[in-house]
Amino acid sequence: MTDLSTLTSWHADWKGLRVAVLGLSVTGFSVADTLSELGAEVLVVTERADAEYGRLLPVLGVRLHEGPLDAVPAELSAFAPEVVIASPGFPPHHPLIRWTQEQRIALWGDVELAWRVRDKVVRADGRPADWVLITGTNGKTTTTRLTAEMLVTAGLRAAPVGNIGTPVLDAVRDPGGFDALVVELSSHQLWYLNLQSGPEALSPHAAVCLNLADDHLEWHGGADAYRDAKAGVYARTRVACVYNKADAATREMVEDAEVIEGARAIGFDLGVPGPSDLGVVDGILVDRAFLEERATSALELTTVADLAARGLAAPHMVANILAASALARSLGATPAHIFDTLERFRLDPHRIQVVAAHAGVTWVDDSKATNPHAASSSLAAYPGAVWVVGGLLKGVDLSDLVRARGAGVRAAIVIGTERADIVAAFARHAPAVPLFEVDHAETEDVMARVVELAADAAQDGDTVLLAPAAASFDQFASYSDRGDRFADAVRAWIEGQGDGASRPTD
Repeated sequence: MTDLSTLTSWHADWKGLRVAVLGLSVTGFSVADTLSELGAEVLVVTERADAEYGRLLPVLGVRLHEGPLDAVPAELSAFAPEVVIASPGFPPHHPLIRWTQEQRIALWGDVELAWRVRDKVVRADGRPADWVLITGTNGKTTTTRLTAEMLVTAGLRAAPVGNIGTPVLDAVRDPGGFDALVVELSSHQLWYLNLQSGPEALSPHAAVCLNLADDHLEWHGGADAYRDAKAGVYARTRVACVYNKADAATREMVEDAEVIEGARAIGFDLGVPGPSDLGVVDGILVDRAFLEERATSALELTTVADLAARGLAAPHMVANILAASALARSLGATPAHIFDTLERFRLDPHRIQVVAAHAGVTWVDDSKATNPHAASSSLAAYPGAVWVVGGLLKGVDLSDLVRARGAGVRAAIVIGTERADIVAAFARHAPAVPLFEVDHAETEDVMARVVELAADAAQDGDTVLLAPAAASFDQFASYSDRGDRFADAVRAWIEGQGDGASRPTD
C-alpha cells in the first residue's frame, strides 16, 4: 500500500497508485488526466460517459466502467482502489461514497488532489501559487471573478478556478504558472475537502464565506451539515479570514476555525468599518484593515455613486466588492488597483441583468438567484417588483422569503413543477398580493406566458424581476437557459407591441 502522506508534491512517486475516479464531467476528466500523467493506475466509474471523454480515456491509458451506480460495480470492488476521488455531484449518502468509507479507503475531491500537486509549476521564488478560497450561499462567482481581476490589475498572474468552471487541476498544470489561484468552492467540494487533515491538508493564504442561508439541504442531509461544510473554508488559513459582519454565522465560523498562528479576522459589511474591517462611510467604500494607521484612518476604494453608474450598487453587490477587495488587499493589491478594476468590471449574464425597458417597465433577469437568499437580495434591490418565482426547490422552504419580501411585491408569477408550496406560502403570509400560476408543461411556452402576465400586472415605473429562488432543472437545461428564454420572450413581446417605444438594453 502506498503511504499517502508522502504524496504531497507533483514530484512524489505516484506511479502504480490505484485510484478510482467517480464521475466523468469536466472535473472527473481533469482528475483522470492528471493521474495518468503522474503514472497512477486509474479506473473511471460513471453512469454515462461523455462521448469525447470516453474516447480520450483509452488514449490516456485509463480504464472506464459505465453503467448503473445504485450498487458497487464488481469492477470497482476488484480494482481495490487505494484512493477514491469523487466528482462533487456524488452526495455523502451515495452508495459508492458509503462503500468507500466503510472500506476505509481514502476519499478525496479534485481540490485535494490539486493541492497535493500544486508545485508542478512554481514561481521565481520556488514556491507554488498562493490560494484564495471563496464560498458562500450566494455571490461566489462574482466575488471570485472580481478578486482575480483585482489581482491581475495589481500585476499578479492570477486565475479564477474551481466551481466557477475551470478545474483547479487545469490551472495547476498550466505551464505558464500563476502567482495566485482564486478558488470558488461549492459546499459539495468543501464537504470532500473537510475530510482531510494533517500537515498535507490545504492551507490557503486567505478565505471567505460570503454568507450563509439554507441551500442544497438534500445533498448534505440538513442545515447543520451544510453549515459545517461551508465553515471548512477557513481551516488552516494563513493570513486573512474574511467574514460578513452582517451574517453572524460567518463570524462564528471564523471564531471556531483552526487557523495558522497570525491569521487575521477581517470583517466587511455596508456599515462604518472598525479598525480591522472594510465598509462604507458616507457613500464611500473604505479599507480600515490593510494600513498601518487603521486605528485612525481609512483608505478610499471607490464610491457608491461610481458603482451605481456601472450597475454595481445593489447592496449585495457592494458587499461582494468589499469582500473581494479584502482578499485582493491581503495579496498586495492597492486601492488604485481596486478602483481601476471596478471601472471596467461587468456582471455575468443572468445576474441582475437588465434585458429591456419598455413603456416605463424594466425587465430584469436574475435567473442565477437559485435559492431564497439570492432572491431576497434581488428583491431588496428592486422593491415593489413583479416577481417571477419558482422551480426546483431542492428541499428548501420559501416561507421565510415570502414572509419577509412577498407582501412588498406588485404581483407574483409562480412557475415550475413545485408551485404548491409557494402558492401556500403566499396564502399564509401575503394573501393580498395578486398571484398567477403558469402551469405550462412545455419549456417553450412557460416564459411567453410569464411575460404576458407580467406585462398586464406591471405599472409605469415597475420592474419585472426573474429571481426564481429555485433551481431550473425541472423545466430548463440550466439557470442560463431559463434566463435566456425569459429575455427572448421579453424581446418578442416588445416587438409584438409595434409602437416603436421599445428600448432593448445589453
